[in-house]
Amino acid sequence: MADLQFFRAQGVCTLWFTGLPGAGKSTLADALHVELLAGGLPSIRLDGDQLRTGLNADLGFGLEHRRENVRRAAEVAKLFNGTGFIVLASFVSPVAADRCLVRQIVGRGRYVEIHVDAPLATCEARDPKGLYRQARQGQIDHFTGVSAAYEVPSGPDVLRVDAASCGPAASIAALLPALAALGRSRNTPNNPQIR
Repeated sequence: MADLQFFRAQGVCTLWFTGLPGAGKSTLADALHVELLAGGLPSIRLDGDQLRTGLNADLGFGLEHRRENVRRAAEVAKLFNGTGFIVLASFVSPVAADRCLVRQIVGRGRYVEIHVDAPLATCEARDPKGLYRQARQGQIDHFTGVSAAYEVPSGPDVLRVDAASCGPAASIAALLPALAALGRSRNTPNNPQIR
């Protein structure tokens, strides 16, 4: 079983997994969710694709709609945090200002941003839904990485997972100590990097 020291010390929080489509955000969040449940910690998953089939079905992919998608997800995360759940949210959320809005809504002390980093070529090769191919053929507008930019997260509170060179188990094994280090040094200029 994984060392869940960060979560036991931190209490409720929102881990916001961001990255290009196909980077492995949902895969990583799902794997961590299993570990948290096995450790007896109440957690819930919020996934961009799932929210877009219900709560956010009325939204498109232009900048304003993306912002609203992320804002609604942040409000849901805040509600779950308020009832004692650890939230694992996986959203492309390509705009830095939108991720700042999430931090404001959830609360700085409860928000942890995790950049699931994989090169565009790796994400395109994975392409589980064929979306990159469709975007390259002009069938999808505003597709992050192809026709819309992704603003890479930076800053002392951003954790980075190298999703191109390690699988979910190795990523979780690297993420947990980095979260513990972040928890211990949240107010210092420390930027734990996960490799």
